[in-house]
Amino acid sequence: MGSLSEKFSINSLRLRAIKKTLNKVNNYQDTMAKLTDKDLQAKTQEFKDRLAKGETLDDLLPEAFAAVREADRRILGMFPYDVQVMGAIALHQGFIAEMRTGEGKTLTATMPLYLNALTGRGVMLVTTNSYLSRRDGTEMGDVYRWMGLTIALGVPEDPLEKISVPEKRAIYASDIVYTTHSTLGFDYLIQNLADSATKQFLRDFNYAIVDEVDEVLLDSAQTPLIISGSPRVQSNYYNVANTFITTLEEDRDYKFDDERTNVWLTNKGIAGAEKFFGLENLFDAKHTEIVRHIILALKAHHLYEREEGYIVENDEIILLDAISGRSLEGNKLQAGQHQAIETKEAVERTPETRAMASVTYQNLFKLFDKLSGMTGTGRVADDEFIETYDMPVITIPTNRPIQRIDHKDLIYTSLPEKIMASMAFLKKVHATGQPILLVTATVEMSEIYSHLLLKEGIAHSVLNAYNTAKEAEMIAEAGQKGNVTVVTAIAGRGTDIKLGKGVAELGGLAVIGTERMPSKRIDLQMRGRSGRQGDPGMSQFFASLEDALLIKWGPAWLLDYLRKQLPKMDPENPKLLKSSRYHRILNQAQEASDSHGRQARQNSVEMDESIQVQREMIYSLRNQLIEQEKLEDVNLLEILDEVLTNFLSQEKEMTEEKLSRYVFDNLSYQFDDHEIDYGSQDSMKKALRRIFLKEMEDKEVQFGDKQDYINFQRMAILKAIDQAWIEQVDYLQQFRILVASRNSAQRNTTYEFHREALLTFQELELRVKESIIRNLALSMLAYNPKGELVAYFA
Repeated sequence: MGSLSEKFSINSLRLRAIKKTLNKVNNYQDTMAKLTDKDLQAKTQEFKDRLAKGETLDDLLPEAFAAVREADRRILGMFPYDVQVMGAIALHQGFIAEMRTGEGKTLTATMPLYLNALTGRGVMLVTTNSYLSRRDGTEMGDVYRWMGLTIALGVPEDPLEKISVPEKRAIYASDIVYTTHSTLGFDYLIQNLADSATKQFLRDFNYAIVDEVDEVLLDSAQTPLIISGSPRVQSNYYNVANTFITTLEEDRDYKFDDERTNVWLTNKGIAGAEKFFGLENLFDAKHTEIVRHIILALKAHHLYEREEGYIVENDEIILLDAISGRSLEGNKLQAGQHQAIETKEAVERTPETRAMASVTYQNLFKLFDKLSGMTGTGRVADDEFIETYDMPVITIPTNRPIQRIDHKDLIYTSLPEKIMASMAFLKKVHATGQPILLVTATVEMSEIYSHLLLKEGIAHSVLNAYNTAKEAEMIAEAGQKGNVTVVTAIAGRGTDIKLGKGVAELGGLAVIGTERMPSKRIDLQMRGRSGRQGDPGMSQFFASLEDALLIKWGPAWLLDYLRKQLPKMDPENPKLLKSSRYHRILNQAQEASDSHGRQARQNSVEMDESIQVQREMIYSLRNQLIEQEKLEDVNLLEILDEVLTNFLSQEKEMTEEKLSRYVFDNLSYQFDDHEIDYGSQDSMKKALRRIFLKEMEDKEVQFGDKQDYINFQRMAILKAIDQAWIEQVDYLQQFRILVASRNSAQRNTTYEFHREALLTFQELELRVKESIIRNLALSMLAYNPKGELVAYFA
């Protein structure tokens, strides 16, 4: 992707071009400042008229940015700095604007949102959580409304509140929508499960700005969004597979890959499973369910750690965000993995549900005609943003020079040494009154530090997955004199930490990291909590050779070294490791972790490509059916012929019993078998065709209105498509889990997935056609209590 010097040069060239545009914006500023409120507000209609006459958004940018900048000053009392205008220009051009924490990304977004909303095609500001979305939309909304545009908040204040279809349609019809990535994703999936135009609410995706773009498009992108539906038949293998796993030993019965991200049975483990379950061949096709449950239980015990991947609260498994440590209320692992963890933790097992629709965030956001993003830490992921989204990162200068001092990491041999050293450092800083943000990687470590602080008599706040109700308020207060706030990873992202009275003189906010995180971006996010808008501040990270990052991604010799050194350790007298090689292996371990994260996201993208092609075909077909008044593109007789030909060709010898069974199961509950000539395939096909057409004639007579009869056909076809598509999505979600285990056999898992997706889609097409004929022929018509004729499909 080019050397660092090349990237720096390209960034400089882009900044130079942006500064030229900034100068044009500034040239209009005096003019806008002299306008009356009424004249400034009238600019919106003027801009729209000029667009209609052929001017482009780029033509309007300098004047439109100057206009909304002036509106920001009059309505909010905030006038965007030049660097914020530069960020806004980058956003309009489809780049990712890297702007440091505290540089005012929320205000920056008002300019490109206003400009792009002038087209009338709708724009969105998508962020990571509902609090930030509602806060920013509410604060900035007054500006848009004052300038004559409509704005809506896509997330309700109460997360349990249901938004009706008409309300959603009104939200998405607004000029500007503030929403979250998960809300938008689920709305997209729900929209494409609708069976009529009256239940659809989305417009075509035009332009979106993604706030905290690295968290949304990278950190959240490894797991697809899934809508689950009807429960599966509940399996009784969970308990027995869980019991079996507890009898196994590492290396003898199961092994991990080098990154400890996958686990599988060894030959001895397979033999043990066959003996435990009383099987001759574990991998016989008839034992697929047993194998699936063994894999699920193996992963539940050895890949999903309590307090790291999930917590147990009120007899319920609550997943944790792998990056921020936030609880993911309402989210569940798919394909039975959640139920396997519930079995492991002996909590009430929830029903295993079918996946009805799914999409990855990568493919969701690629649907926008234009996409841009804002973040404080995008530069380190520049290559991935370009490769996946074709969005380069532009680093915007800070409004004031950064004064924060980032100290060199302090590395110790053992975990206890590191904890004692970091506590000693914390007490020393706390004694000065300087506020402290203590950042841990896991919920467990945040609880340990909280316990130690209580023991020392140091008052503090703890923000982890067990306590997120007042996240923004706690983070905002973290800059007050003497405050100590313990948080996991990047909790509170999007909320500024403002320094209290007298804190700047003490050195500003002190960020103490208790270990290096899996990604360099997270380290930078944590450091960025301090030193906003030129404030003083400092960051100090501690690490040990026993940290999870080094154990998982460090060199092989490290474990042997630890075994020799740990007996000599004295936690009361921590010994600092000063050699540069320890800093080098720490950086290399983080790079390896980052690289693995990129590869996991790439695998997710590649695997979803097959589903995306199928998804687009299915959703396009559904939309055509919903929009067509007369179903012009549907040739039922052609579909019928294909289905009948397929059935008759599969049977070498057709008997009366087989044919009767087929008719009862697919065409009619009553027919005269004497009218069928069993002498030839052609005569049987003609007879079956007559039975189907007779059923359709009888149904058409029952519908008084021709359009009602067409709508009945439409619903029968949609139901057939949806049934088959739900089966396909559900199967591929399970296959995605299963195929991952083939890594251990040195198989190309992406190729395996694509191959299976193609084969099953070919089968899906025939299943859809068979279901269409069955739904049309065997549906029962009856009047409901309101006197309406309703079809009940078999």
